[in-house]
Amino acid sequence: MAAQAILHLDVSGLPPPEPFELIMGALRTLPAASALQVHIHREPFPLYDVLRDSGFAWQTTALADGSFEILISCAA
Repeated sequence: MAAQAILHLDVSGLPPPEPFELIMGALRTLPAASALQVHIHREPFPLYDVLRDSGFAWQTTALADGSFEILISCAA
Protein backbone atom coordinates (compact mmCIF):
# COMPACT_ATOMS: atom_id res chain seq x y z
CA MET A 1 0.00 0.00 0.00
CA ALA A 2 1.47 3.37 -1.06
CA ALA A 3 1.82 6.19 1.43
CA GLN A 4 -0.50 9.16 1.01
CA ALA A 5 1.20 12.15 -0.65
CA ILE A 6 0.83 15.35 1.33
CA LEU A 7 0.98 18.71 -0.41
CA HIS A 8 1.77 21.77 1.70
CA LEU A 9 0.22 25.23 1.46
CA ASP A 10 1.12 28.16 3.73
CA VAL A 11 -1.48 30.94 3.70
CA SER A 12 -0.38 32.53 6.96
CA GLY A 13 -0.83 36.27 7.14
CA LEU A 14 -2.77 36.61 3.89
CA PRO A 15 -5.88 38.80 4.06
CA PRO A 16 -9.32 37.35 3.34
CA PRO A 17 -10.42 36.00 0.94
CA GLU A 18 -6.97 34.92 -0.31
CA PRO A 19 -6.50 31.96 2.09
CA PHE A 20 -9.91 30.53 1.18
CA GLU A 21 -9.34 31.02 -2.56
CA LEU A 22 -5.87 29.45 -2.47
CA ILE A 23 -7.07 26.47 -0.41
CA MET A 24 -10.04 25.80 -2.70
CA GLY A 25 -7.84 26.17 -5.79
CA ALA A 26 -5.35 23.67 -4.39
CA LEU A 27 -8.16 21.22 -3.55
CA ARG A 28 -9.52 21.42 -7.11
CA THR A 29 -6.18 20.16 -8.44
CA LEU A 30 -5.37 17.76 -5.59
CA PRO A 31 -4.30 14.40 -7.01
CA ALA A 32 -6.29 11.34 -5.99
CA ALA A 33 -5.09 9.68 -2.77
CA SER A 34 -3.33 12.91 -1.72
CA ALA A 35 -3.95 15.31 1.13
CA LEU A 36 -3.43 19.03 1.56
CA GLN A 37 -1.75 20.35 4.70
CA VAL A 38 -2.54 24.03 5.25
CA HIS A 39 -0.75 26.37 7.65
CA ILE A 40 -2.88 29.39 8.53
CA HIS A 41 -2.71 32.15 11.15
CA ARG A 42 -6.33 31.79 12.34
CA GLU A 43 -8.89 29.02 12.47
CA PRO A 44 -11.00 29.30 9.28
CA PHE A 45 -14.43 28.32 10.59
CA PRO A 46 -16.30 29.23 7.34
CA LEU A 47 -14.03 26.84 5.42
CA TYR A 48 -15.27 23.83 7.39
CA ASP A 49 -18.84 24.04 6.04
CA VAL A 50 -17.54 24.28 2.48
CA LEU A 51 -15.20 21.32 3.01
CA ARG A 52 -18.02 19.19 4.43
CA ASP A 53 -20.40 20.15 1.61
CA SER A 54 -17.68 19.39 -0.98
CA GLY A 55 -16.92 15.90 0.35
CA PHE A 56 -13.68 16.57 2.21
CA ALA A 57 -12.57 15.45 5.65
CA TRP A 58 -10.17 17.49 7.77
CA GLN A 59 -8.23 17.50 10.99
CA THR A 60 -7.27 20.79 12.61
CA THR A 61 -4.34 21.12 14.98
CA ALA A 62 -3.72 24.28 17.04
CA LEU A 63 -0.02 25.10 17.20
CA ALA A 64 1.87 26.64 20.11
CA ASP A 65 2.38 29.94 18.25
CA GLY A 66 -1.39 30.44 17.86
CA SER A 67 -1.54 29.34 14.22
CA PHE A 68 -3.24 26.22 12.86
CA GLU A 69 -2.43 23.27 10.64
CA ILE A 70 -5.31 21.68 8.77
CA LEU A 71 -4.92 18.34 7.03
CA ILE A 72 -7.58 18.02 4.31
CA SER A 73 -8.37 14.88 2.33
CA CYS A 74 -11.26 13.38 0.39
CA ALA A 75 -13.82 11.86 2.74
CA ALA A 76 -13.96 8.08 2.56
